[in-house]
Amino acid sequence: MSEQYVTLAEVRDLLTEEHEKRELFSSQKNAMEHARTISPLSVEDTKKIVEEVRAIHGITDYAAVKIADLLPNYPEDVRAIFSKERLNADPKTIEQVLGVVSKYL
Repeated sequence: MSEQYVTLAEVRDLLTEEHEKRELFSSQKNAMEHARTISPLSVEDTKKIVEEVRAIHGITDYAAVKIADLLPNYPEDVRAIFSKERLNADPKTIEQVLGVVSKYL
């Protein structure tokens, strides 16, 4: 079994689609509402962000998805995401990440 990270926008759409078919458990409803509240972008835009950020040298799939979910606006936000993965938070990489995110806000 392989791991695949999904964005909150994908979770939102998957749970909304499932909710149209059947009654969700309360935890699923809570997750759906959380994703609706937190994720303002479309699945297409979040996938584009993941692809573009993933193309930046050294950024993992996990970090790319977190960036698409959190949409960081400040260098400190990017550093916080990178600290979880122990990625190199050099100014050039941070600037590239912020540049990608700003195109979709």
